[in-house]
Amino acid sequence: MSWVQKQIDKRCVENIRMLVVDAIQEAKAGHPGLPLGMAEVGYVLYRKAMRHNPRNPKWFNRDRFVLSAGHGCLLQYICLHLSGYSSVQIDDLRKLCKLGSRTPGHPENVTTDGIETTTGPLGQGVANAVGLAIAEKHLAARFNKSDCTIVDHRTFCMMGDGCAMEGISNEAASLAGHLKLNKLILIYDDNHNTIDGDTSLAFSEDVPLRFQALGWKTIDVEGVYDDLGTFESALNEAYQELEKPILIRVKSKIGKLSKKEGTSKAHHGTFDDEDVKGMRDAAGWNNRDPFYVSPLVYKEFEQQIKQGQALEDQWNTVLAEYVEKYPSEGDMFIKLVNHQLPEDWRKSLPTFSTDDPVDATRGYSEKCLNALASTLPGLLGGSADLAGSNKAYLKDAGDFNSGSPWGRNIRYGIREHAMAAISNGLALHGSGLIPFAATFLVFSDYMKNAMRLSALSKAGVLYLCTHDSIGLGEDGPTHQPVEQLIGLRAIPNMYVFRPADGNETAGAYMAAIKRRNSPSVIALSRQKVWANIAGSSAEKVERGGYIVSDNSDGRQPEIIIIGTGSELCLCESAAQRLREENRKVRVVSLVCWELFNEQDDDYRKSVLHDHVERRMSVEAGSPLGWREYVGSKGQIMGVSTFGESGSYLDVFEKYGFTPENVLNNALRLLS
Repeated sequence: MSWVQKQIDKRCVENIRMLVVDAIQEAKAGHPGLPLGMAEVGYVLYRKAMRHNPRNPKWFNRDRFVLSAGHGCLLQYICLHLSGYSSVQIDDLRKLCKLGSRTPGHPENVTTDGIETTTGPLGQGVANAVGLAIAEKHLAARFNKSDCTIVDHRTFCMMGDGCAMEGISNEAASLAGHLKLNKLILIYDDNHNTIDGDTSLAFSEDVPLRFQALGWKTIDVEGVYDDLGTFESALNEAYQELEKPILIRVKSKIGKLSKKEGTSKAHHGTFDDEDVKGMRDAAGWNNRDPFYVSPLVYKEFEQQIKQGQALEDQWNTVLAEYVEKYPSEGDMFIKLVNHQLPEDWRKSLPTFSTDDPVDATRGYSEKCLNALASTLPGLLGGSADLAGSNKAYLKDAGDFNSGSPWGRNIRYGIREHAMAAISNGLALHGSGLIPFAATFLVFSDYMKNAMRLSALSKAGVLYLCTHDSIGLGEDGPTHQPVEQLIGLRAIPNMYVFRPADGNETAGAYMAAIKRRNSPSVIALSRQKVWANIAGSSAEKVERGGYIVSDNSDGRQPEIIIIGTGSELCLCESAAQRLREENRKVRVVSLVCWELFNEQDDDYRKSVLHDHVERRMSVEAGSPLGWREYVGSKGQIMGVSTFGESGSYLDVFEKYGFTPENVLNNALRLLS
């Protein structure tokens, strides 16, 4: 590297640091510690290492960058601005953490172009990055040809000591090592600090040694403040690795240049006037207005814009050649990356009649999932070591592993939290992949943070949660979900389906696959349902709730019985008995609250008749939330304890979920 280039690099890094200080002082909030400490690394990544096109942040073959230590987002915002991303103007840096800004306090992919995934809770980004790397490896194996490569990019991720401590990062790193994701580069900002103080308070392990045990190559970088070449050399070494993911540990100083340098006080908060003056003096930034960017810095980053556009142009030429040589694969690839679902994909879903043998809804789910696999080329996923029990395995689709990365079944092992966050990475890769993640409903608690981020990120992950109630029986209250449904229903932009039979299960898949900007949970029974219901409908699931049966002949029913899941059969059974006594009874399936709440007032009133005060809900879960649908005078049949071990019929009987008890409750309500 020439002396002149070294001076240019030094000026760029100084400018980044001064923008950090200016933005923090203007916002009177934020986290300057990481951006000041890792300015050199951010500069090298965005100016020299990553293949990206600022003029097209969604260019498919770009390298991906995920900031797992999301509190350091100001560094990424500044690098995006200097690189020429229109999503971050200088005024956006002035509005750091302000209401409605494009520079929120943690990275949000739905707010700022150039942000790949929404991170914040520490460790999530590490798992997101593993998902992005899996997507690249899978698509490369499926589409690349010996004479034509159209999928070839790396995933970079930056984590801190906090991410290293969180269990999710270990889960994800363990799987990445097992899968040999050699295009995943994890940069460890080892500044030896967390909010409470030096990491020695609670953390003494050798992180690189742990990653080596997990199957990673590790590289140490020291002296990055004196020589950028040390980090660039580490990247070049990482590029040569063909078998393992790579951890690059950068020995850094949190809050570099500040009086707080090297201490936890630099993690967040503003600087006093004396400290600001001292940093400006150290950077040679006297007499500069706040938010000043040197023309030399902009000029240096302009080269990245030109290079990025040239890279995309070159890729487009290769893609056009690929489509001409391999029209079938090319057509599939283009539809995938454009998020186009195949025409008539819904027709692949099975239909069920009342004469078909009954099954658990997890069994119906297996049929639906495999039917869709033949139609949706982007469908892939796996289960947390429960594929046989979840019935969540794509037959004849192969396993994704280092020897067969084209496989569409991911063996996650017992790593629920990482599975959910990896699925977010798969969904947000931008290639039209539709990931599913399967486990028991009670274990959604292990995944909750990542599931919440699915909704916040608009990641269309499909969560298949079986063993959905006390009806799972013998495993007892540790495995019997009670409060999980209402907890998941409380997450904005999360669609929770609890289908009653085969047709409603198909309808749940239909509605979930359609919503690519929202995650969905399909809660499925372990036990067989009592029947395929005559009035159930796959199409009507799209309305969230609908009338299953009604003998009111257009008049006002005397009672409305509302059910979900396997309990809907109990509602139908009670209704038939009541009708034998000439009672006017309506049965409603409320399979998805969120979809029902989105319907217009007229439709909702047509289903849950406004003037019918006698309403009853039947669901083997928490009663919370049901009052909205049964009204102040209605009755809620639910479960308010943790369940009990026993055969599912015995447990259902103990908690009152029998045809006789539903009937008796309805009669009491009528009287």
